[in-house]
Amino acid sequence: MKRKTRIQPMNDAVAEVDDNGYDRPSKSQLKREMEALQQLGIALVELPKDALKRMPMTEDVADAVREARRITDHEGRRRQLQYVGRMMRGLTEAEVAALRTALDEHRGVNKAATARLHWIERTRDKLLANDDALTAFIREYPAADPQEGRTLIRNARREQQQAKPPKYFRELFQWIKDVSSQGNEEADAPAKHHAGEDEEDDEA
Repeated sequence: MKRKTRIQPMNDAVAEVDDNGYDRPSKSQLKREMEALQQLGIALVELPKDALKRMPMTEDVADAVREARRITDHEGRRRQLQYVGRMMRGLTEAEVAALRTALDEHRGVNKAATARLHWIERTRDKLLANDDALTAFIREYPAADPQEGRTLIRNARREQQQAKPPKYFRELFQWIKDVSSQGNEEADAPAKHHAGEDEEDDEA
């Protein structure tokens, strides 16, 4: 009777050698790959609608994902997510790689956008807390109108003191966003700089 032996490849993945001497993935390796594809399918289902449209999905995967998004019943959704996983296992390596790349790009954009919004909020807090902050802001963004900035800051402070709805507080946010977005280089710099700041905050 022929015996099966296990070998340890260079990538530490356990493989089996069948009766004909061919390597094949171990059951544990196959299980990990299936779980990874299942999680990839779930990530697609949870994407915002506009991001989902940009994913390079095959028609059957797209139909399964859309159906899962429509189902609200817990058990029905669980079964549909399992079905999405089965559809994912039918994809080629190239199709899976394309989906992973698209997801990574989406997550990268989201991270940069979130970091930029956090920077705008921090900048607004600085402007409201210290008059010198506006001078520094104007120096960094010379296209900004100092008078408009001073007016927004003054009105935002007043409405905070009087506990009024945050109309000017929001307008100040939009003003910072618009001014710091003028020109491609100026728009990109805050996002990159503040992404680093957010990472530092996470580590603190």
